[in-house]
Amino acid sequence: MTEGSRQEGIRPNVIRRLLARRVALSDEEGVGLVESLLAVAIVGVALVAFLAAMSTGSMAVATADQRVTAESLARTQMENALGQTYAPSYSAVAEPAGYTITITVSGVGGRDQDEIQKITVEVDYDGNTVTVVAYKVNR
Repeated sequence: MTEGSRQEGIRPNVIRRLLARRVALSDEEGVGLVESLLAVAIVGVALVAFLAAMSTGSMAVATADQRVTAESLARTQMENALGQTYAPSYSAVAEPAGYTITITVSGVGGRDQDEIQKITVEVDYDGNTVTVVAYKVNR
């Protein structure tokens, strides 16, 4: 074989490979409309689920905040009543908007209120009630 025939033999192989590559690339169509719409739908469903979870979490935090405020208000009222002079009734602390405080005083064990009192503080809020009970002795 001569030098010229050797180069001619190589060229057809190289050309065939390049043409095969070009044909393979031209067969690829890319992303179609159906695939794009399906991807958008999947992302949309995921986004709606995420936003629903955030909304539920936000509502849970608001409810917990109301409950904590009511419990704190009930404990504050009880500490206020226990700190006052022994009496048949006790004054309430200032009520924030949306909360109602009820103080009930009763004698213990059928006794007169002169010796031991059962003090019940109820804080009502948004249809719920928090109750704190304590006893006070006349000393």
